[in-house]
Amino acid sequence: MTSLLLAVIYLSFISLGLPDSLLGSAWPTIYQQFQVPVSYAGILSAIIAVGTIVSSLQCDRLIRRFSAGVITAVSVAATALALFGFSISSSFWMLCLWAVPYGLGAGCVDAALNNYVALHYASRHMSWLHCMWGVGASIGPVIMGLALTGGKGWTGGYRYIALLQTVLVVILALSLRLWAKPDQQSETHQNAPLSLREIIAIPGAKAILTAFFCYCALEQTCALWASSYLTLHHGLSAEQAASWASLFFFGITAGRAASGFLTMRFSDTQLIRLGQAVILAGIFCLFLPFGSRPAQIGLVLVGLGCAPIYPCVIHSTPATFGAERSQALIGVQMASAYVGTCLMPPLFGLIANHISIGLYPVFLLAILAVMAVSYHRLTTGRKAPANEA
Repeated sequence: MTSLLLAVIYLSFISLGLPDSLLGSAWPTIYQQFQVPVSYAGILSAIIAVGTIVSSLQCDRLIRRFSAGVITAVSVAATALALFGFSISSSFWMLCLWAVPYGLGAGCVDAALNNYVALHYASRHMSWLHCMWGVGASIGPVIMGLALTGGKGWTGGYRYIALLQTVLVVILALSLRLWAKPDQQSETHQNAPLSLREIIAIPGAKAILTAFFCYCALEQTCALWASSYLTLHHGLSAEQAASWASLFFFGITAGRAASGFLTMRFSDTQLIRLGQAVILAGIFCLFLPFGSRPAQIGLVLVGLGCAPIYPCVIHSTPATFGAERSQALIGVQMASAYVGTCLMPPLFGLIANHISIGLYPVFLLAILAVMAVSYHRLTTGRKAPANEA
């Protein structure tokens, strides 16, 4: 039963990744069709992020009332509905409308699944499960690229992903009884939910929230604007850029597969710092003025560097802050992450629209610097938590 539940959670992580990369890969086509500025991708990203912030902050209370399985199934269903709505949209305002249930569905399932895995599984499983997110995120741009080149348009790409999400909803609904574990229920209900002020007052909370804000801001800015950067700065076609942008997600996927093994030798803290160093190398490649090839290599390296950071930060949360606080902390971490995705990609959109999209690597470098300083402050003076076997 435990192995079957783990397989279901793997599928759930794939479902989280499938839609995350669609907007960036489709946007070079969408903004031209709807005749809106290229920076409007940031508006959609912000709406989605606001929805995820709201649902993430409510996750602790919802988990105490319902099982993680119910929250996951309902949230994926909301995402599937939103993706279908994207596929039938004929104007930009309709995309904005459907972005609301998309964000609400994404936020709570993310926090619920991450906390469940952090409590019940070893660090290697967290890395491999987030590798499954990367599988979904890598498949998304490929499906979108095939839809664009096959004459189905970007709406066809969204429709295909909506159908895949619907299949996953059915699987999740059939698996609900696997989530009803007595140990989970006791962990969930034994303490009253913490207020936001109480969570932020926990020692180290501000540093980890800042670091997580920066990490997800960097990841989403890189993902959202990769296709547009390759198109507008390096002259690739929209179809080529959509496919090449998947290199970033390929880097994340391959990196998380490898970091699952590395967690058996290195601590979460060591892998987070290694990831930051690899991101720096990738950004350096984006600065090189030798055509699109170094940029493509740079996207892979940034993806590889991102690979261990998210799962290792999440997995270390119960050990760092206590298992009884982990759901509340992870919910607020998710909210902080989505504030980053809400503010920073649109900010770069304004920079790209009014100054130059060539500042893409400069923007990423600035975010990385703040993230590295914040995480250093968190880990200074304390021993990194040991990984589970």
